[in-house]
Amino acid sequence: MHVEGSYTFKAPREAVFALLLDPESLKSCIPGCESMALIGPETYEATVKVGIAAVKGTYKGQVRISDRVEPESYKMAIEGKGGPGFGKGEALIMLEDKDGQTIVKVAGDGQIGGMIAGVAQRLIGGVSKMMMDQFFGCMAKKVES
Repeated sequence: MHVEGSYTFKAPREAVFALLLDPESLKSCIPGCESMALIGPETYEATVKVGIAAVKGTYKGQVRISDRVEPESYKMAIEGKGGPGFGKGEALIMLEDKDGQTIVKVAGDGQIGGMIAGVAQRLIGGVSKMMMDQFFGCMAKKVES
């Protein structure tokens, strides 16, 4: 599965970059996130409750940041497991200045397996994009307020 998105923030690139890596902001903006804690250099442990169609579950996993070029880009790798299955993926997040605003471009690939893959396979792309839009919408409100 591949996802892409572009999001405009009415704030300087440095502020957006810092916000996108702030654990408290991540926790409050990731849909279904119940907990998030720094457990090592650039590594977070998270618990997220997600439901797709009739398949609902709690996933525990890790988020790792790599290839950080402040304030231009970074990679984020995510792995999680729960009762309904597993998910893992990697995304490249790029930030660019444009007319006093910041454009955040995201391109990522992911895999799911287990019961969730069998039941919700057709829906996963749309749900992933919707969750990404919710996340970046929440982050935009935080940085602009």
